Amino acid sequence: MKIGIGLPGDEPDLLLDWARQADAGPFSTLGLLDRFIWRNPEPLVMLAAIAAVTRRIRVQTEVLIGPLRDTALLAKQVATLDRLAQGRFTLGMGVGSRTDDFAAAGMPLKGRGRRLDDQLSEMRQLWAGECTAGGLGPVGPAPLTPGGPEILFGAFAPAALARVARFGHGLLCAAPPPWAGDLFRAVDKEWSQAGRAGRPRNVGQLNVAFGSAETVATAKAAISECYAIVGASHWMVEGMLTTEDQIRTALRGFEELGADEVILYCWSPEAGQVARLAGLVDRYGAALT
Repeated sequence: MKIGIGLPGDEPDLLLDWARQADAGPFSTLGLLDRFIWRNPEPLVMLAAIAAVTRRIRVQTEVLIGPLRDTALLAKQVATLDRLAQGRFTLGMGVGSRTDDFAAAGMPLKGRGRRLDDQLSEMRQLWAGECTAGGLGPVGPAPLTPGGPEILFGAFAPAALARVARFGHGLLCAAPPPWAGDLFRAVDKEWSQAGRAGRPRNVGQLNVAFGSAETVATAKAAISECYAIVGASHWMVEGMLTTEDQIRTALRGFEELGADEVILYCWSPEAGQVARLAGLVDRYGAALT
């Protein structure tokens, strides 16, 4: 099982240094969240800069809210990033649920699931070199990855889980192992019923703050603020992992579920976490051998 790291979303000036450190360590992927109303950088722009200063590690949106964006422009941005990252880009997508993000972007919250489905179909066509719905195009550049980059979906609802088999390559599961198992199994069932070959990629996400009391307090304040609009602040703060034993236990839980990868998502910008988490990942791997 691979282990990635999620970048703190509210200190964009620090993220290139974080990325360089993570690229030198044992991590498989760098994740970055998407919000419209918050302090975070625009993820596709930020990941393009990160791709330029890294050589090995994959970069991933976690997750990009597709219905906030114009489809043709999004297809162009994603293809450009896929080329800049030399195929190291994973497009994590979701429908979103924050009313303030949609209001600020001037997009309707209602019908966002159907809009995302339409976007995915259109982006596939554009990446294949077809013209836009208005007969204009093609919209380039073509992605480096044939057919477009790997797509993972952040999903909980049945319709969203079914979207994985219809349009994607796997599930990005932001739920702890006791809940993740049912979600993974639901996606596996949808995948089989859709007649897809092989199996979906199952990727877990754990919210962590690994360091001093100040590091933990900063992380809890950030995640509380980020999730306040959807009324989930208390649950997210309580679920954050802050000790090595907690993180190792959760990693073992995902491994027992057959997860392909887990992202340790950091919510404090304190850069020392990268080295500490790298050490934890090395010790975890050594304990399994």
